[in-house]
This record gives sequence, C-alpha cells and structure tokens, in this order.
Amino acid sequence: MGEVVGVIRDYNFLTLRDEMHPLALFIEPSWTVLLVKISTQNIPNTLRLLESSWDGINAGSPFSYTFLDDDYAAFYQTEQRLGQIFGGAALLAVLIACLGLFGLASFTAEQRTKEIGIRKVMGANVPGLIAMLNKDFTILVLIGFAIAVPLAWWTMTTWLEGFAFRIDLAWWIFAIAGGLALVIAWISVSFQSLRVATTNPVHALRYE
Repeated sequence: MGEVVGVIRDYNFLTLRDEMHPLALFIEPSWTVLLVKISTQNIPNTLRLLESSWDGINAGSPFSYTFLDDDYAAFYQTEQRLGQIFGGAALLAVLIACLGLFGLASFTAEQRTKEIGIRKVMGANVPGLIAMLNKDFTILVLIGFAIAVPLAWWTMTTWLEGFAFRIDLAWWIFAIAGGLALVIAWISVSFQSLRVATTNPVHALRYE
C-alpha cells in the first residue's frame, strides 16, 4: 500500500463509448512511459531534445513517441470514415433527387400548359400559378419527410446507444432537415414553374 498524496475529479481517459471508471495513478521507480506537454512552435527541435534527455536517463529503452491528440483521434477513425461516406452518399442522393424533381417539374409544366394559359386569361397572377405548381411537389416532399423521420430517429438512436456520453436527439434537428428539403425542392422546381407561369397565354392556348 502506498500513501495517498492527492485526489482529483473523475475524468474520462477512454473513449466516449465507455463510462468513467475508477483510476489510481502511481509513481513507479522504473518508469518507461512519460507524458510531456510541449509547445507547438518548434516540434522537431523539441523532439530531438527529448530524445537526448531520454537516452541520458533511460538508455536501456528505445525512444519512441506519439502525440496525445493523435491517439485520441484514432479512437474515432471509424466514425470519421462513416461520416465521410454518409456525407458523400447524402450529397449524391440530393443531386439525384434534384435532377428527378427538375425533370418531373418540366413534365408537369408541359402537361398543364393549356390549363395555366386559361387561368392567366381568367386573371390568375404569376405568384399564384407558381404556388399552384409547387403545391404538388411540396406534398410529395412532406410525405417523404414523414416516412424518413421515424427511420432516421430510430437509426440515430440505435447508433448513439453505443456511447456512454451522447447527445439527445431534439425535434428541431429534424425540423431543420425538413425545412432544407423543402427549400431544395422549391429551388429545383421553381425555374420550370416560373417559365410556364410567365408564358404568354396566347402561346399557351395554342399549345398542342
């Protein structure tokens, strides 16, 4: 048994997946590991100085070193890779969805050219026509959002359960995602909606 010279607060010395465990720190006469806080100004010279000092004190052990921030970063390499993969996949999915919405908007606008011409003759304004054309796409996005939210919530909750220290999934995270999806959809289809809504009604009524 040794003498207790101090008590410190609990801290997490493992990954965020692990609970905080009891820890006792000892001063060993024959140590082979040393933690040193150094300046980042001139790391190569500092390492050479540390190696020289190490060889003078503990010549029996080879000098090797790692940086603590790199060691902690290695704990989360899997999550970082998954983040990059899912980020790229999400970007690709958004691009494909935008192309699909743009094509669907073009098709819908062509199908309703005469209807829009008649509505303009009857006094409909451009903002009202754009809102009418965008309404169907808004409903589709909201249906997709309603399906995606439970799946996303379950997936994220299951993944976060593997961490002892984790955030709570707040409702506003999904609200922001839904808002962004709506904005992206509106931007994708508004060009076609605006083009058809501003067409001369005479040309629209002649459209076959």
